[in-house]
Amino acid sequence: MRTITILIPAYNEDEVIIKLYQRLDKVLLDLPDYHWEILFVNDGSKDNTLDLIKELWQKDKRISYIGLSRNYGKETAMIAGLDHALGDAVILIDADLQDPPELIPEMVKYWESGYDDVFAKRKCRLGETRLKKYTAAMFYKVLKKVTKIPIQENTGDFRLLDRRCVEALKQLRETQRYTKGMFSWIGFNKKEILFDRDPRVAGESKWNYFKLFDLAIEGITSFTTAPLRLSSFLGGIISIFAFFYMTIVIIKTLIYGESVQGYPSLMVAILFLGGIQLLSLGIIGEYIGRIFNETKRRPLYFVDEYNGKK
Repeated sequence: MRTITILIPAYNEDEVIIKLYQRLDKVLLDLPDYHWEILFVNDGSKDNTLDLIKELWQKDKRISYIGLSRNYGKETAMIAGLDHALGDAVILIDADLQDPPELIPEMVKYWESGYDDVFAKRKCRLGETRLKKYTAAMFYKVLKKVTKIPIQENTGDFRLLDRRCVEALKQLRETQRYTKGMFSWIGFNKKEILFDRDPRVAGESKWNYFKLFDLAIEGITSFTTAPLRLSSFLGGIISIFAFFYMTIVIIKTLIYGESVQGYPSLMVAILFLGGIQLLSLGIIGEYIGRIFNETKRRPLYFVDEYNGKK
Protein backbone atom coordinates (compact mmCIF):
# COMPACT_ATOMS: atom_id res chain seq x y z
CA MET A 1 0.00 0.00 0.00
CA ARG A 2 1.48 3.34 -1.10
CA THR A 3 1.77 6.31 1.25
CA ILE A 4 0.60 9.83 0.43
CA THR A 5 1.54 12.79 2.63
CA ILE A 6 -0.76 15.80 2.89
CA LEU A 7 1.50 18.72 3.76
CA ILE A 8 -0.14 21.71 5.46
CA PRO A 9 1.93 24.81 6.39
CA ALA A 10 0.09 26.71 9.15
CA TYR A 11 0.67 30.08 10.76
CA ASN A 12 -1.94 31.40 13.22
CA GLU A 13 -4.72 29.24 11.78
CA ASP A 14 -6.49 28.09 14.96
CA GLU A 15 -9.84 29.27 13.54
CA VAL A 16 -9.73 26.85 10.62
CA ILE A 17 -7.58 23.86 11.66
CA ILE A 18 -10.53 21.79 12.95
CA LYS A 19 -12.67 22.55 9.89
CA LEU A 20 -9.79 21.65 7.59
CA TYR A 21 -9.26 18.33 9.37
CA GLN A 22 -12.97 17.47 9.20
CA ARG A 23 -13.11 18.04 5.45
CA LEU A 24 -9.87 16.16 4.90
CA ASP A 25 -11.11 13.22 6.95
CA LYS A 26 -14.26 12.91 4.80
CA VAL A 27 -12.18 12.94 1.62
CA LEU A 28 -9.69 10.34 2.87
CA LEU A 29 -12.47 7.94 3.89
CA ASP A 30 -13.22 7.54 0.17
CA LEU A 31 -9.57 6.65 -0.55
CA PRO A 32 -8.96 3.56 1.61
CA ASP A 33 -6.34 2.03 -0.71
CA TYR A 34 -3.59 4.36 0.51
CA HIS A 35 -1.75 4.93 3.74
CA TRP A 36 -2.13 8.60 4.65
CA GLU A 37 0.15 10.96 6.54
CA ILE A 38 -1.29 14.37 7.44
CA LEU A 39 1.76 16.51 8.14
CA PHE A 40 1.23 19.93 9.70
CA VAL A 41 4.11 22.42 9.74
CA ASN A 42 3.51 24.97 12.49
CA ASP A 43 5.44 28.01 11.30
CA GLY A 44 5.98 29.67 14.68
CA SER A 45 2.28 30.41 15.32
CA LYS A 46 1.45 32.77 18.19
CA ASP A 47 -2.08 31.42 18.75
CA ASN A 48 -3.36 27.93 19.62
CA THR A 49 -2.59 26.35 16.25
CA LEU A 50 0.00 23.90 17.56
CA ASP A 51 -2.13 22.93 20.58
CA LEU A 52 -5.07 22.11 18.30
CA ILE A 53 -2.82 20.04 16.03
CA LYS A 54 -1.59 18.07 19.05
CA GLU A 55 -5.19 17.45 20.15
CA LEU A 56 -6.00 16.09 16.69
CA TRP A 57 -2.88 13.91 16.80
CA GLN A 58 -4.13 12.30 20.02
CA LYS A 59 -7.27 11.23 18.17
CA ASP A 60 -5.79 10.41 14.76
CA LYS A 61 -2.35 8.81 14.43
CA ARG A 62 -2.24 9.64 10.74
CA ILE A 63 -1.28 13.13 11.87
CA SER A 64 2.34 14.25 12.21
CA TYR A 65 3.51 17.72 13.06
CA ILE A 66 6.63 19.85 12.90
CA GLY A 67 7.01 22.87 15.13
CA LEU A 68 9.54 25.33 13.72
CA SER A 69 11.61 27.37 16.17
CA ARG A 70 10.11 30.65 14.87
CA ASN A 71 8.13 32.06 11.97
CA TYR A 72 10.27 31.51 8.87
CA GLY A 73 7.56 32.17 6.26
CA LYS A 74 5.47 29.85 4.14
CA GLU A 75 8.14 29.15 1.55
CA THR A 76 10.54 27.82 4.18
CA ALA A 77 7.76 25.97 6.00
CA MET A 78 7.04 24.08 2.79
CA ILE A 79 10.61 22.90 2.30
CA ALA A 80 10.69 21.86 5.98
CA GLY A 81 7.62 19.74 5.32
CA LEU A 82 9.10 18.25 2.15
CA ASP A 83 12.26 17.36 4.07
CA HIS A 84 10.20 15.33 6.56
CA ALA A 85 7.37 13.95 4.39
CA LEU A 86 7.29 10.15 4.23
CA GLY A 87 4.91 9.68 1.31
CA ASP A 88 5.46 8.31 -2.17
CA ALA A 89 3.61 11.48 -3.16
CA VAL A 90 3.05 14.77 -1.32
CA ILE A 91 -0.05 16.96 -1.59
CA LEU A 92 0.55 20.60 -0.67
CA ILE A 93 -2.52 22.44 0.58
CA ASP A 94 -3.08 25.69 2.48
CA ALA A 95 -4.73 25.59 5.89
CA ASP A 96 -7.26 28.35 5.10
CA LEU A 97 -9.55 26.09 2.99
CA GLN A 98 -9.36 28.32 -0.07
CA ASP A 99 -8.05 25.20 -1.81
CA PRO A 100 -10.78 22.53 -1.66
CA PRO A 101 -9.62 19.15 -0.28
CA GLU A 102 -12.33 17.55 -2.43
CA LEU A 103 -9.94 17.82 -5.41
CA ILE A 104 -7.54 15.32 -3.84
CA PRO A 105 -9.16 12.18 -5.37
CA GLU A 106 -8.81 13.68 -8.86
CA MET A 107 -5.17 14.52 -8.18
CA VAL A 108 -4.49 10.98 -7.01
CA LYS A 109 -6.19 9.59 -10.12
CA TYR A 110 -3.90 11.55 -12.44
CA TRP A 111 -0.87 10.62 -10.34
CA GLU A 112 -1.75 6.95 -10.73
CA SER A 113 -1.99 7.45 -14.50
CA GLY A 114 1.62 8.65 -14.64
CA TYR A 115 1.73 12.38 -13.92
CA ASP A 116 4.41 13.66 -11.53
CA ASP A 117 3.04 17.13 -10.75
CA VAL A 118 -0.74 17.54 -10.67
CA PHE A 119 -1.43 21.21 -9.96
CA ALA A 120 -4.67 23.10 -9.42
CA LYS A 121 -5.23 26.22 -11.53
CA ARG A 122 -7.76 28.81 -10.41
CA LYS A 123 -10.64 29.62 -12.75
CA CYS A 124 -11.65 32.49 -10.49
CA ARG A 125 -10.33 34.07 -7.30
CA LEU A 126 -13.29 34.64 -4.97
CA GLY A 127 -12.78 36.91 -1.99
CA GLU A 128 -9.96 38.92 -3.60
CA THR A 129 -10.08 42.60 -4.51
CA ARG A 130 -9.91 43.87 -8.08
CA LEU A 131 -6.56 45.48 -7.29
CA LYS A 132 -5.11 42.18 -6.11
CA LYS A 133 -6.42 40.34 -9.18
CA TYR A 134 -5.05 43.03 -11.50
CA THR A 135 -1.62 43.16 -9.88
CA ALA A 136 -1.41 39.35 -9.89
CA ALA A 137 -2.23 39.29 -13.61
CA MET A 138 0.38 41.96 -14.36
CA PHE A 139 3.02 40.14 -12.30
CA TYR A 140 2.50 36.87 -14.16
CA LYS A 141 2.54 38.72 -17.48
CA VAL A 142 5.89 40.34 -16.68
CA LEU A 143 7.41 37.17 -15.21
CA LYS A 144 6.45 35.07 -18.23
CA LYS A 145 8.10 37.58 -20.56
CA VAL A 146 11.42 37.84 -18.72
CA THR A 147 12.03 34.20 -17.73
CA LYS A 148 13.14 31.31 -19.88
CA ILE A 149 11.07 28.69 -18.05
CA PRO A 150 7.30 28.19 -18.45
CA ILE A 151 5.54 29.92 -15.56
CA GLN A 152 2.21 28.50 -14.36
CA GLU A 153 -0.25 31.40 -14.22
CA ASN A 154 -2.98 31.57 -11.56
CA THR A 155 -1.64 28.58 -9.70
CA GLY A 156 -0.67 28.42 -6.06
CA ASP A 157 0.97 25.71 -4.01
CA PHE A 158 -2.04 23.36 -4.10
CA ARG A 159 -0.71 20.33 -5.97
CA LEU A 160 0.32 16.71 -5.80
CA LEU A 161 4.02 15.99 -6.24
CA ASP A 162 5.48 12.58 -6.96
CA ARG A 163 8.42 11.51 -4.79
CA ARG A 164 10.93 12.30 -7.54
CA CYS A 165 9.61 15.90 -7.71
CA VAL A 166 9.95 16.10 -3.93
CA GLU A 167 13.54 14.86 -4.06
CA ALA A 168 14.33 17.40 -6.77
CA LEU A 169 12.88 20.28 -4.74
CA LYS A 170 14.81 19.17 -1.66
CA GLN A 171 18.04 19.79 -3.56
CA LEU A 172 17.16 23.46 -4.11
CA ARG A 173 18.38 25.02 -0.87
CA GLU A 174 18.50 28.73 -1.63
CA THR A 175 17.45 30.88 1.31
CA GLN A 176 15.32 33.34 -0.66
CA ARG A 177 12.75 31.02 -2.13
CA TYR A 178 10.06 31.36 -4.79
CA THR A 179 8.61 27.86 -4.77
CA LYS A 180 6.02 28.54 -7.48
CA GLY A 181 8.88 29.12 -9.90
CA MET A 182 10.75 26.06 -8.62
CA PHE A 183 7.79 23.84 -9.48
CA SER A 184 8.20 24.91 -13.11
CA TRP A 185 12.01 24.86 -13.04
CA ILE A 186 12.32 21.19 -12.03
CA GLY A 187 10.18 20.07 -14.96
CA PHE A 188 8.71 16.52 -14.96
CA ASN A 189 5.32 15.44 -16.29
CA LYS A 190 2.66 17.97 -15.29
CA LYS A 191 -1.13 17.94 -15.32
CA GLU A 192 -3.46 20.90 -14.79
CA ILE A 193 -6.77 20.77 -12.91
CA LEU A 194 -9.15 23.76 -13.03
CA PHE A 195 -11.07 24.84 -9.93
CA ASP A 196 -12.87 27.82 -8.39
CA ARG A 197 -10.92 29.18 -5.45
CA ASP A 198 -13.06 29.87 -2.40
CA PRO A 199 -12.66 32.79 0.01
CA ARG A 200 -11.08 32.11 3.38
CA VAL A 201 -13.33 30.19 5.78
CA ALA A 202 -12.12 32.26 8.75
CA GLY A 203 -9.34 34.56 9.81
CA GLU A 204 -7.37 36.99 7.66
CA SER A 205 -4.83 36.46 4.93
CA LYS A 206 -1.21 36.69 6.06
CA TRP A 207 -0.29 38.11 2.65
CA ASN A 208 -0.58 41.90 2.67
CA TYR A 209 0.47 43.97 -0.33
CA PHE A 210 3.96 44.58 1.06
CA LYS A 211 4.57 40.83 1.42
CA LEU A 212 3.11 40.16 -2.03
CA PHE A 213 5.40 42.82 -3.52
CA ASP A 214 8.36 41.22 -1.74
CA LEU A 215 7.32 37.82 -3.12
CA ALA A 216 7.09 39.31 -6.62
CA ILE A 217 10.65 40.65 -6.32
CA GLU A 218 11.77 37.19 -5.18
CA GLY A 219 10.08 35.62 -8.20
CA ILE A 220 11.69 37.95 -10.71
CA THR A 221 15.19 37.98 -9.22
CA SER A 222 15.20 34.21 -8.61
CA PHE A 223 14.57 33.17 -12.19
CA THR A 224 15.91 35.87 -14.47
CA THR A 225 18.70 38.41 -14.84
CA ALA A 226 16.51 40.49 -17.18
CA PRO A 227 16.39 43.52 -14.81
CA LEU A 228 20.19 43.72 -14.91
CA ARG A 229 20.15 43.56 -18.69
CA LEU A 230 17.40 46.18 -18.79
CA SER A 231 19.46 48.58 -16.66
CA SER A 232 22.45 48.01 -18.97
CA PHE A 233 20.26 48.59 -22.03
CA LEU A 234 18.81 51.81 -20.59
CA GLY A 235 22.29 52.98 -19.65
CA GLY A 236 23.53 52.36 -23.19
CA ILE A 237 20.59 54.13 -24.84
CA ILE A 238 20.83 57.14 -22.54
CA SER A 239 24.60 57.34 -23.11
CA ILE A 240 24.05 57.48 -26.89
CA PHE A 241 21.47 60.28 -26.54
CA ALA A 242 23.77 62.11 -24.11
CA PHE A 243 26.65 61.88 -26.61
CA PHE A 244 24.53 63.30 -29.43
CA TYR A 245 23.23 66.07 -27.17
CA MET A 246 26.78 66.90 -26.11
CA THR A 247 27.86 67.07 -29.75
CA ILE A 248 24.98 69.42 -30.58
CA VAL A 249 25.82 71.69 -27.63
CA ILE A 250 29.51 71.88 -28.62
CA ILE A 251 28.75 72.67 -32.26
CA LYS A 252 26.14 75.25 -31.28
CA THR A 253 28.58 76.92 -28.89
CA LEU A 254 31.37 77.03 -31.49
CA ILE A 255 29.12 78.56 -34.14
CA TYR A 256 26.80 80.87 -32.20
CA GLY A 257 28.47 81.22 -28.83
CA GLU A 258 26.47 80.72 -25.64
CA SER A 259 25.24 83.07 -22.97
CA VAL A 260 24.42 81.80 -19.51
CA GLN A 261 21.26 79.87 -20.31
CA GLY A 262 19.92 76.33 -20.11
CA TYR A 263 19.46 75.97 -16.35
CA PRO A 264 16.06 74.14 -16.66
CA SER A 265 17.30 71.73 -19.32
CA LEU A 266 20.48 71.12 -17.31
CA MET A 267 18.50 70.24 -14.17
CA VAL A 268 16.16 67.97 -16.15
CA ALA A 269 19.14 66.11 -17.63
CA ILE A 270 20.85 65.75 -14.22
CA LEU A 271 17.72 64.53 -12.46
CA PHE A 272 16.85 62.12 -15.28
CA LEU A 273 20.32 60.61 -15.43
CA GLY A 274 20.54 60.49 -11.62
CA GLY A 275 17.19 58.67 -11.43
CA ILE A 276 18.32 56.08 -13.98
CA GLN A 277 21.57 55.56 -12.07
CA LEU A 278 19.76 55.09 -8.75
CA LEU A 279 17.30 52.66 -10.37
CA SER A 280 20.17 50.66 -11.83
CA LEU A 281 21.99 50.65 -8.49
CA GLY A 282 18.81 49.43 -6.79
CA ILE A 283 18.48 46.54 -9.24
CA ILE A 284 22.13 45.62 -8.81
CA GLY A 285 21.68 45.87 -5.05
CA GLU A 286 18.85 43.33 -5.11
CA TYR A 287 21.11 40.75 -6.77
CA ILE A 288 24.08 41.57 -4.54
CA GLY A 289 21.81 41.12 -1.53
CA ARG A 290 20.82 37.68 -2.77
CA ILE A 291 24.48 36.77 -3.23
CA PHE A 292 25.23 38.00 0.30
CA ASN A 293 22.46 35.89 1.82
CA GLU A 294 23.37 32.76 -0.12
CA THR A 295 27.09 32.94 0.71
CA LYS A 296 26.34 32.76 4.45
CA ARG A 297 25.06 29.21 3.89
CA ARG A 298 22.86 29.23 6.98
CA PRO A 299 20.36 26.38 7.57
CA LEU A 300 16.95 27.17 6.13
CA TYR A 301 15.17 26.49 9.42
CA PHE A 302 15.41 24.91 12.86
CA VAL A 303 12.88 22.43 14.21
CA ASP A 304 11.66 22.96 17.75
CA GLU A 305 9.68 19.68 17.93
CA TYR A 306 8.71 16.84 15.61
CA ASN A 307 6.63 13.77 16.36
CA GLY A 308 7.20 11.79 13.17
CA LYS A 309 9.45 8.89 12.28
CA LYS A 310 12.45 10.71 10.79
